[in-house]
Amino acid sequence: MGVPVIGCTCEACTSSDVKDNRLRCSILIQKNGSNFVIDSGPDFRYQMLRAKVTSLRALIFTHEHKDHTAGMDDVRAFNWIQREKVNIYATERVEKALRNDFHYAFADIKYPGVPELEIHNITKQPFRIDDVDFIPVEVMHHKLRVLGFRIDDFVYITDVNHIPEEEMKKLKGCDTLVLSALRQTTHISHFSLEQAVELIQRVKPRKGYLTHISHQMGRHKDVSTALPDNVEIAYDGLELTW
Repeated sequence: MGVPVIGCTCEACTSSDVKDNRLRCSILIQKNGSNFVIDSGPDFRYQMLRAKVTSLRALIFTHEHKDHTAGMDDVRAFNWIQREKVNIYATERVEKALRNDFHYAFADIKYPGVPELEIHNITKQPFRIDDVDFIPVEVMHHKLRVLGFRIDDFVYITDVNHIPEEEMKKLKGCDTLVLSALRQTTHISHFSLEQAVELIQRVKPRKGYLTHISHQMGRHKDVSTALPDNVEIAYDGLELTW
């Protein structure tokens, strides 16, 4: 007996526009010859294959929700290619969640082939990986503290519905700001479209991009027509320079 397939029939989910085909939120940063990835959701393996990433200097986590961590197991491919542990940067709280969810990777006696990881704890304080500087930006995802990151003049913030004024100072003068905007209506733990655009216009970057888009936002081309000239909806495969 077959299993019925239940799918969404909204315009975004049934759209033939590739910009409406949205995988989980993540970003690959390539700088000084190294690859850094922020968050590894359930689509991590496919995203790395699609982008032809063959080396990984570090995997950096914003927070512990499964849509941002579930793909961490697939770093084992980089273990095999690089013949070394993969560097993981996360807060102590996120590390605790990773150790619980991927307990087999942290066991005293490990099954052959499990991910090999080197954990580095981070806080709100700036940190450096090789010669690349990361400035954490602590924001609120409802009641959960989440980290965004500033690298040079680029800022990446996802899963946010409030940024404290002290942290807002870290955004000043940025060239590019990528910010979460889940949908057009308000949400308990994410900026809406209007709220995200308002914050981008307050910060005044050269360019703002909206990420962590749900199907409730609507079709890419329809929403884009109403955005300010310096704000765009990000899409899978988008490449940015700053």
